[in-house]
Amino acid sequence: MSRSAPRGVSAPPPSSSRSRRPLEAGTPERFMRLALREAEKGQGRTSPNPAVGAVLVQGGKVIGRGHHARAGAPHAEVMALRDAGARAAGADLYTTLEPCDHFGKTPPCSRAILDAGVRRVFVGSRDPNPVVKGRGVARLRRAGVEVVQGVLREACDALNAPWFRFITAGRPFVTLKVAATLDGKIATRTGDSRWVTGPEARLRVHQLRDQVDAVLVGAGTARQDDPALTSRLPSGAGRDPIRVVLDADLRLPTKLGLFHSKSPAPTWVAHLAEPRRTVRRRPRLGPGVELLPCRGRKGRIDLGDLLTKLAGRGVTHLLVEGGAQVFGSFLSRQLADRVLVFVAPKIVGGDGLSWAGGAGALGVRTMDQAISLREPSVERLGDDWLVTGIPAYPLAKNAGEG
Repeated sequence: MSRSAPRGVSAPPPSSSRSRRPLEAGTPERFMRLALREAEKGQGRTSPNPAVGAVLVQGGKVIGRGHHARAGAPHAEVMALRDAGARAAGADLYTTLEPCDHFGKTPPCSRAILDAGVRRVFVGSRDPNPVVKGRGVARLRRAGVEVVQGVLREACDALNAPWFRFITAGRPFVTLKVAATLDGKIATRTGDSRWVTGPEARLRVHQLRDQVDAVLVGAGTARQDDPALTSRLPSGAGRDPIRVVLDADLRLPTKLGLFHSKSPAPTWVAHLAEPRRTVRRRPRLGPGVELLPCRGRKGRIDLGDLLTKLAGRGVTHLLVEGGAQVFGSFLSRQLADRVLVFVAPKIVGGDGLSWAGGAGALGVRTMDQAISLREPSVERLGDDWLVTGIPAYPLAKNAGEG
């Protein structure tokens, strides 16, 4: 994936046995935006597959729409073709991701497109999956279908950034979510953190949970706040993510509500596979709670090993919600892909808890060693602000354990 890929439309290949029609001004971007809206309907529900949307257009009018709803369900292109029916013959197909060309849980979309008689295909993102990676486009072109690539590529790439990370790195995309005061505190000296931000910011967090596969907290946050980590949207239509709790020595109280949630989503407790001798055997946890043993070093869970295990269970996007030591560990290991900081117009003072792991957590001695955020953006949410960016890590250093 390349976030710097140019916007617009690349030139079609020079050879095609099918007749060509001139592109109407502005229509490729217009219809790809509609396909993106379709794709957004599947966000957080398709893992370990990407979120994909597609529309079919004939004579400047949309005749079919579709999106990938969940893993194992028909892909977006097939859903759009079904919606259009016989009208798909001679139409243009807009899809946010390159059509697949292999048999998985569903047949190849490239063959369905050819069977339907689609004349021209517009693609947003190239598929980095080794089993696809250009094969879908190649098959279509060999059959004489005109293929135009790169339409709104930046937006299409951004939509599936978590899945791209999952495919190319073998681990989930990691988003850090922080709620802090103006002076960077996530709690007072007594540990109180309810509430740092206002209702608008908290609503956005519930929306985030609805769109990710799993949400993670450390043992300190679990013990202090006992968070529900569910998606409580006003409509009641929110989907709860998998809850992941870091508890290296399995010492958290079993009475925590987090271990007895009525949510249909499971809770996974990550712990050291070889615990220290002082660890006591814990009582049985509530239903839906599963222990997840991980490698460790110096008594802490190896975050890299944890992420690999989560990817093996189909987690493509992980939302990390605290606490300070956990945030610092992900940053120090350079495993955070995006940072969301909800900033409240409040000041706690020097004895409050800073969010990035405390003194010395990142080993920053001079400002040129600091982690900066690329592509920063700021959004107003009620009385608070949301600062979003992509961590630009300094020169690589030896990764530690989380």
